[in-house]
Amino acid sequence: MKAHQNIESSKASPFGGDLEGVVITIVGVGLISGSFALAMKEKGFAKKVIGVSRTEASLQKALELGIIDEALPLAKAVKQSDFIYVAIPVDVTIPIMQQIMDMLNEKQIVADAGSTKYALCKALDDHPMRKRFVATHPMWGTEYSGPEAAVRGAFKDRACVICEKEKSDEDAVETVENIYKSFGMHITYMDAESHDTHAAYVSHISHITSFALANTVLEKEKEEDAIFELAGGGFESTVRLAKSNPSMWAPIFMQNRENVLDVLNEHISQLRKFKASLEKENLEYLTQLMENANKIKRILK
Repeated sequence: MKAHQNIESSKASPFGGDLEGVVITIVGVGLISGSFALAMKEKGFAKKVIGVSRTEASLQKALELGIIDEALPLAKAVKQSDFIYVAIPVDVTIPIMQQIMDMLNEKQIVADAGSTKYALCKALDDHPMRKRFVATHPMWGTEYSGPEAAVRGAFKDRACVICEKEKSDEDAVETVENIYKSFGMHITYMDAESHDTHAAYVSHISHITSFALANTVLEKEKEEDAIFELAGGGFESTVRLAKSNPSMWAPIFMQNRENVLDVLNEHISQLRKFKASLEKENLEYLTQLMENANKIKRILK
């Protein structure tokens, strides 16, 4: 009988057995999936990476960059794969995932990387192959998109959320956990509804705020040269997310609409407090608001 294998070992694979690699398919060949594929290759877990995308130009670029080894239609790709990783806009994830689940066998594993989890998990809840699906959200990203945005070492020291692990087969969860851990991620577990609530507060609101700030400056500051010359590090870092792809983020906001509206209402309330302190020239209240905000330093160092 083989001894228990440690994922950290250079001779071990999260898929079991010696490190010989498996065939994986990435559905979507952009930032997250591309970075995932590069990591799988770097660790030696992927013998072959197949890419699936609606955009031929993206597939060609992914081939050029060595992110994927072959481009195939979805059905052919799934048939050849041991592991399928789905990282596409959340509004198209559900129908694509349903197609994949209909093609799965008992030995295959599928995981997604979507920023919302409740709608997807609910849609797949009664599927006979639900146990082969692991719902994940690696908490990493940049404002860039497409195959060119993929980077090596992307997931190190970041969190990955796994939702509804009790609904997935133990071996499927363990495999996915070991993959992410090998990338240097730490794993946390949540139900899908809680995930979407927390994601609205720590991720989705940041993007909406950045989009809104960019629009505010573009509306009020008509001289582009002045924006370019005077924009300091604070403005740049705050507005950086406004460069994010709307085709990815608009569906996230809509799918998590109730939670996003809740956090937006609170955010607007906080902005009104700052506005009131300035209107009333209330230095003490303005200072209190900022001192209260400083408490975040205890959490984010």
